Amino acid sequence: MSGRIPLIVIGGPTASGKTQLAVDIAKAIGSEIVSADSMQLYRGMDIASAKPTPEEMGGIPHHLISRIDLSVSFSTADYCALAREAIADIHARGMIPILCGGTGLYIRSLLQNIQFGQEDEHTDLRAELGEYAKKEGAVALHRRLEELDPVSAARIHPNNIVRVVRALEVCISTGEPMSSRQQEAASAPPIYDPCFFLLTYRDRGILYDRIDRRVDIMLENGLLEEAQATRKLPLSNTAKNAIGHKELYPYLDGLEPLEASAARLKQATRNYAKRQLTWFAREESAQPIFRDDYEHYEYFLKITLSRIENQKKVWYNEGQRVLP
Repeated sequence: MSGRIPLIVIGGPTASGKTQLAVDIAKAIGSEIVSADSMQLYRGMDIASAKPTPEEMGGIPHHLISRIDLSVSFSTADYCALAREAIADIHARGMIPILCGGTGLYIRSLLQNIQFGQEDEHTDLRAELGEYAKKEGAVALHRRLEELDPVSAARIHPNNIVRVVRALEVCISTGEPMSSRQQEAASAPPIYDPCFFLLTYRDRGILYDRIDRRVDIMLENGLLEEAQATRKLPLSNTAKNAIGHKELYPYLDGLEPLEASAARLKQATRNYAKRQLTWFAREESAQPIFRDDYEHYEYFLKITLSRIENQKKVWYNEGQRVLP
């Protein structure tokens, strides 16, 4: 082998079926799953983040789910530290780890082995920028970033307030654009040899229908109650801006009917899926696998497993498996 850890990666947009595929692969090859989802890390946001239930996990251990409180800020560097530890542990026990999720930044940072420097926290500045966004709007906040760091502004959607605030925080506190600091950031040699599947659909309408149906199911399963409960808690900026709860506040406040809030949530989730697809389309190592190319899921799974078997021959020198 190359000395790098073999890693199966399943990325893709929300509601594309990543969890089911990862679980079935894990059952077939005898492995465990490491989540790459920035919201499933939090406790108390189970329904909104589409956190897999025990039944959906199918007895397969899932790492990095429900690890932190909603009040805790959690960075990409924090995630990578925990994910590397979990992946190393799975590999050390003789298994091929499976990384599964839709947070593209987490996946890219792991695969490229980005080395994160120590960044000072600027809580007051971050709070000030957050208040500015509330009063003036996301577009106005994004314009401030365009003035200070046009490169980062072009990469970050105006509605992604958390990332806009973070970029502005770096610009204002260091006097340097965040994009310049990122270019200077060191990347160590990769430690993983990935087999990267991008789970998607040729017909985007099918994906959007799946999103709409999942929102309906979430509402049936108690999403309103979860949103009401978490609203009373201290939330980190990441948790506060997550899709799934805030879209329902107008209904909870008696300002509009449930149908209007549910429609807003569906639209926000579809927009998020579009951004995920755009992100993953830039990942050159990702192999697209189109779920709607296959009428039957069993055949789709069989084809995916055959690709993994072919990759294992590469990893293990034509079948001469080297255990850690």
